[in-house]
Formats: sequence, C-alpha cells, structure tokens
Amino acid sequence: MTEEGTSTRVPNTDVRYQVGAGHAVCQLRDVLDRVGDKWSVLVMSLLTDGSKRYSELQRAIDGISQRMLTLTLRSLERDGLIERTVTPTSPPRVDYRLTAVGATLSGQVNALIDWAEGHREYIAVARRAYDEAQAGN
Repeated sequence: MTEEGTSTRVPNTDVRYQVGAGHAVCQLRDVLDRVGDKWSVLVMSLLTDGSKRYSELQRAIDGISQRMLTLTLRSLERDGLIERTVTPTSPPRVDYRLTAVGATLSGQVNALIDWAEGHREYIAVARRAYDEAQAGN
C-alpha cells in the first residue's frame, strides 16, 4: 500500500551517463553547441559550394564581426569540420573548405536554413501575436 502522492514507479537504476566534463552527455552537448551556433551554420552553408577566402565569408555574413568570424572559423577547424589552407604568396592567401565530415553535415545545415527561410514569416507573426497577448495580461 502506498501513501497518497507517492510514486509506485521503480526508480531508474540503469544510469548510462554521468554528468561531468569528458562524459558522453557533455561531449554531445559540446558538438550540438558547435553545429547549432548561428555563425557556424552560416559559415558551413557558405562553404557547401567550395572553398572561400576569409574576406568572402565576412562579406557574405551580414552582422558578423571580424573577431566572431575568426573565433567561429577556429572552432570549426578545431572540431575537424573545416580545413584552413595557407598559400605562401604576398600577402598570404588563406582559404577555408569543408572537410569530408563537414560535408556530411552541410546537407543538414542547409536543410535547417531552408526551413528557417520558409517559416520566417510564420514565426514573426507568431511572435507578434504572443507579445501582444502577453502585453494584454
């Protein structure tokens, strides 16, 4: 017999992951943080068609600062999603391109961008309606 308000459910004793640095859940979150970052998504989308120079990327991404683009490119390179190639000219030419693994992700990234473009107006209308309803409360 159980008291009112107590659960008869058996607690989950099959804990697969521990929370903490270096464990599977945190590693997954780190990957999702990288590939879900708005600047990373835009950079990867631009690199889908082939390599691009830093200046090409900066011109194509409205609103990104030089510092943020540099940090984003370094992070994507560190994660093995893009490659940086330096051609020894004067001044040096630096190109970025997707790695083989980055290319497997680019299709998913482009699908997300297509979805966002297709539903941008719907979301704007929903936000306005929500904000108006909240202002009335």
